[in-house]
Amino acid sequence: MLFTICCVASAVILFTPSSGVPTAPPGTDKLVHLALFLALTGTGQLAGARSGPLVTTLVCYAPLSELLQAALPIRRHADPLDLAADLAGVLTALALLRLTRRSHLRVSSRRPRATRSRSGMIDGSAD
Repeated sequence: MLFTICCVASAVILFTPSSGVPTAPPGTDKLVHLALFLALTGTGQLAGARSGPLVTTLVCYAPLSELLQAALPIRRHADPLDLAADLAGVLTALALLRLTRRSHLRVSSRRPRATRSRSGMIDGSAD
């Protein structure tokens, strides 16, 4: 569900005519691009999408969205720095997910394993 919401948000954010885009300090749009593609990658992974196809799709979507912004009559333009921010968002999400998984594996490997005592009861304490 979150991934679907992010996809819809992506279409709205990237293809809103320039007249509907709020003014913001310089560079804000790059942060929006980074956050948007980070969210698309992260929620896609959490939704169960395989990394390879998801990343391939997003890496293709990033330049396509820039080309469409320039081609559609929405008075927006393609910006290579927006594309770089999109790709940075994908890479950042992958790095964060990898760190999270690695950290989770370390924590779960430290937990004591449940063992059966002589009476057949399960004992979670370490011997």
